[in-house]
This record gives sequence, C-alpha cells and structure tokens, in this order.
Amino acid sequence: MKKRLFALATLLILTGCRIQGLDNEQNDPIVTGEQDKVEAPAQTPVQTPAQTPVEVGFSIHVKKEQIHEGNLLLVNRVHAVPPEQGGEPAVNLFEHKELTKGFGLLDDSVRLSPDMTQKFTEMVSAAAKDGVDHFLISSGYRDEDEQNELYEQMGAERAMPAGHSEHNLGLSLDIGSSLTEMNQAPEGKWLADNAWKFGFVLRYPKDKTAVTGIMYEPWHFRYVGLPHSAVMQEKNLTLEQYLADLKKHSILTKFGGQTYEIFYFPISENENIRVPVSGSYEISGNNEDGVIVTVDTGPEGEDRP
Repeated sequence: MKKRLFALATLLILTGCRIQGLDNEQNDPIVTGEQDKVEAPAQTPVQTPAQTPVEVGFSIHVKKEQIHEGNLLLVNRVHAVPPEQGGEPAVNLFEHKELTKGFGLLDDSVRLSPDMTQKFTEMVSAAAKDGVDHFLISSGYRDEDEQNELYEQMGAERAMPAGHSEHNLGLSLDIGSSLTEMNQAPEGKWLADNAWKFGFVLRYPKDKTAVTGIMYEPWHFRYVGLPHSAVMQEKNLTLEQYLADLKKHSILTKFGGQTYEIFYFPISENENIRVPVSGSYEISGNNEDGVIVTVDTGPEGEDRP
C-alpha cells in the first residue's frame, strides 16, 4: 500500500513538471524571420573634404605686337607685310655657295635667309632619295623696291603690290626645275605631294584662285611649319581658309607620333590668355587680329588629363 502511494505521488510530481514545462514554452516569445531583421541605428554620414579639381592648361602673356610675328602671318592684297617684321636677314645665295646644297640658282640675285635655305635643303635632300634632283630657286626674298618693279612689269593680275607679297615676308620662294616647267616637271609633282611633310605648302593652288585671288602658281611655296602644313594638306585648305577655320574651332591633329591641339585667340591689347591643355607650345600671329597657339600635348595615344 505504501509502495502504491509513493508511486502515485511520484507520477503526480512528474506530470506537474511536464505541464509547467509546456506552459513555459507557450509563454516564450515566438521568433519569426521578420523579427530576425534588426535595423541598425541611423548613422551620421561621414563628411569627406571636397576634392579640388585638377587645373589643366597654362597662361601666356601675349603682347599686341605678336599679332604680326611668326610663320602663320597672312599676307595678301588686304593684309600687308608688317613694317617691323623681324626674322633672320636674307643673304645672297650666289655669294654663299656653302648654303646651296642639292639645288641650283636661276641667277645671282636670289636671296633667302640661312634658316629658310636650310629648310629647303632638307626638303630637296629627301626628294633626291626618290630620284628627283633637278631643283633650282628662281626667287626668294624681295624688298619693296624689287616688288614694285615686278608689279609694274607684270601688272596686278600676276603680281602683288609692294608690301603685299609673301616674297617681302621672307617665308616664300619660287622653286623651279632645270628640266622643264614646274607644272610638268617631276620636281613640281614631288613638291605637290610631299612639301607639306617639311612645313611648306603650295600657296596658290589651281582650284583655289577664287580664295587667294592669285592665279595658279605651281612654283610658289610658302613655309608655315608643322603641324599646320599637315592639316592644310589633309583638309585641302589655303592659308586664308585655315586661319578662318581656327577662328571657328580648335583643331586636334596627330603627326610624327605626337598629338597637337591648335587654338586661335583674339588679341586687342597686351593681355593674358588661358590655354585649356598642357604641353610645350609655339605661338604665331595671324597678321590680322589674334594669335595661334600650337600645343604639343604628348605622344600619340597618350591619355590627356
């Protein structure tokens, strides 16, 4: 009897514990997936200092007289040779035979600066490698008296008045061939195809007489320098057209593994101009109202800032 009572008491105790356990489980909070998503407390954004933009380009102080200096001066019936135009003085090439390498002279009156003579010599030396080697210079630099005499002899249709000829500027020369006329000679054809590679351009092309106001002259070549001659050749532009285009927009071009950007800036007085790209540069006036800045921005294919 005592054993039964003891067993019954034990059973009641165990049952109570089990019920208590169930009650505890039911009273525990129910955890769901939504409640697992605990939102982090709002954080104050980290304040970073403003980045200073990298300034690209450079400033140049330009004097008003620079409008009338350089290799890109426009000289024609409207725009005269600047009275104070500098540059290297011309010398009589007949008296300086050491300068005449690879070409002849039409007569003993031909004058040209040593610098321009060297540029011409480099060009005809390249032509000689192609088997074209009968060049001669028929006219180089002329002073105003010589130009006036020529103007009176040939008239307005075939010559410029004194002070308005590129020959008075010292950057042009008339090139001939000892074989035949330049419009038929191998020398004329070679120059038409290759002179631009050396900074020269055929100044008065056959299809541009309405632009230049001058008849076709297959012998008259003008030095403008690279990369300008390359752009003019590629786009079939006269100097008038090239300078007019630059007033509308800058020109980006590539030559000799380098990249160049060319800008026009109007100038009315001594002032500072801001060039928007970086690199070494050259500057030339246009002989009218501004300057042309040519920037070598680096090797072709190199990223610019």
